[in-house]
Amino acid sequence: MAERLNFQESQYAFAAHIRNPDKHARPADVEERRMAIYRDLFFNNVSSFLAGTFPVIKKILSQARWDQLIREFMVKHQAHTPLFLEMPQEFIAFLQHEYEPTADDYGFLVELAHYEWVELAVSVDPANIDLSEVDVRGNLMAGVPVVSPLAWSLSYQYPVHTIRPDNLPSEPSPHGTYLVVYRSHEDKVGFLEINVVTARLLEILKQSPDNSGHSLMMQIAQEMNHPQPEVVINGGSETLQQLWRHDIILGTAKQ
Repeated sequence: MAERLNFQESQYAFAAHIRNPDKHARPADVEERRMAIYRDLFFNNVSSFLAGTFPVIKKILSQARWDQLIREFMVKHQAHTPLFLEMPQEFIAFLQHEYEPTADDYGFLVELAHYEWVELAVSVDPANIDLSEVDVRGNLMAGVPVVSPLAWSLSYQYPVHTIRPDNLPSEPSPHGTYLVVYRSHEDKVGFLEINVVTARLLEILKQSPDNSGHSLMMQIAQEMNHPQPEVVINGGSETLQQLWRHDIILGTAKQ
């Protein structure tokens, strides 16, 4: 038992030094050359994997700031999964709950990280598109539209899909940003920028999956208190067709 406790203590000391070498000294029985190999290997693996998931964040930050962010993640965050593929989600949790922004940080950093993570999450989502109960060429207004389980409707304050090194917004969008990230029948991940009305349409579709496209448009027209409901209905018909072309709507439910 004593040997087991000593071994566990050595493991904790080893891990603590790798996570935060500035605070925790290396174990006395491990030479510096070997310890440096483990330190660099662990940090570089984490940094490389997260850079692959968050390439835009990696590009817009200096190398020093990126390294600082990765180190802070390693020091502060206690991961709840041993799966390497779920590390980006742990990084999101760190940014949302433990990260302390500096005066020079971008206001959109957390939203951009979430958007980049969603692209990965949709690509590996285990859900399957089942068309056995779907009429892929059904009338979307007369029938009941079926939303793909691989379509994620998102809203952000910043235009996260446009951010790049030469486009770094300092203020949120006046009316917000609405997107759908989806995986097509060919397993390709894409995104579609939508407006608040379309975002509301997708929300209602998921909440009330038994309503026809026409009744959904009538509900939206009533919510908007639109003086000409037929305008909303006609525009909604075109919107449903656009969502269908992107595999966000699969078709209509078979009767």
